[in-house]
Amino acid sequence: MTTNKPMILILGLFLMAFTTPGVLQTPATDTIGPEPCATTNNTFQNGEKIVYKIYYNLNFVWIPAGEVTFKVFDEGTQYHYQAIGTTYSSYEWFYTVRDEYNSWVDKNTLLPNYSERNVSEGDYHIFEKISFNQRDRKMTVWRSKKRGEEETKTEHTVTDCVHDVLSSLYQLRNQDFSNQQEGYSVPFRIFMDKEEFPLKMTYAGKEAKKKVYGMGKYRTMKFQPDVIAGNVFKDEAKMSVWVSDDENRIPLMIETPVSVGSVKMVIKEYGGLKYDFKAKVN
Repeated sequence: MTTNKPMILILGLFLMAFTTPGVLQTPATDTIGPEPCATTNNTFQNGEKIVYKIYYNLNFVWIPAGEVTFKVFDEGTQYHYQAIGTTYSSYEWFYTVRDEYNSWVDKNTLLPNYSERNVSEGDYHIFEKISFNQRDRKMTVWRSKKRGEEETKTEHTVTDCVHDVLSSLYQLRNQDFSNQQEGYSVPFRIFMDKEEFPLKMTYAGKEAKKKVYGMGKYRTMKFQPDVIAGNVFKDEAKMSVWVSDDENRIPLMIETPVSVGSVKMVIKEYGGLKYDFKAKVN
C-alpha cells in the first residue's frame, strides 16, 4: 500500500517512520523479546525538554531544515507528551511545516488514553483526535482538515498494548537493553491513520565514542527500528538511531535515507533530565 501524504519531515525521523503507511520493512533478527502492556517509567520526568535540529541532504549537501522540540508534563494521573516541529524560514521556499503532536498516557502503564495531531505540511493539512479504550481495545477517531472544522468519526478494533506515535517513543526509552545481545528486538504496536501497525525495534550494539555533529562524542547504544515503505522510505531503507548509554536513554542522532536524499536528526539542546547526563566523553 502507498500513500499520497507528503513527507513528514520536521517531526523527526521517529515520527516519519511511524506515520507513513505503506509496506512494513523489518530488520532481520532471530531473537524477539516479550511485549509488556504495562511499562514503568525509569527514564524521564516532568519538565524534560529536548530540542533536535533536522538536516536534509540533497546532492551531498546537508541543509538545516528546521527543529523539533519534545516536552514532558506531569498532569496528575497522566503524563502529557508534546512534540512541535517547524521549518526554518530559510527552508520554507522549498517546503513549509507546522506540526504539533500531543499524547496523554496513564502513568501506571505508559499506554495512551488520548492523542491529538495538528499537521500542516505544504498543501497537506489534517487535525486528528484519537480516544484509546485500552480495556475494550477500541479506538475512536475524529478527523477534519483543520481544527474547528466539521469532523468525521470512525471506530476501530485493535489488539492490546497499542500506542500512538509519541507514546511509543517514551515507552521504548524505558526498555532495558543493557544485558542484551545484538539482534535482540522489542515489538510494539502503533495505531495511526486508522490502522494498527505491528513494529519492532532491534538492538544493534554499543558505540563507545559516537560523534554527534556539533555536540561532541557520546557513549551510545545503536538501534534499528522498523520503517514503513511508501513515498517517504524506499523498500531497502534502514534507519539508525543512537541513544545515550546512560539512565536517561535519550536519542542523540537519527539517520536514514528517504525517497529523495537522506535526513538526519541531531540533538541540539536538552534540559530537565531525570538523571545527570553522563554519556558524553572527551
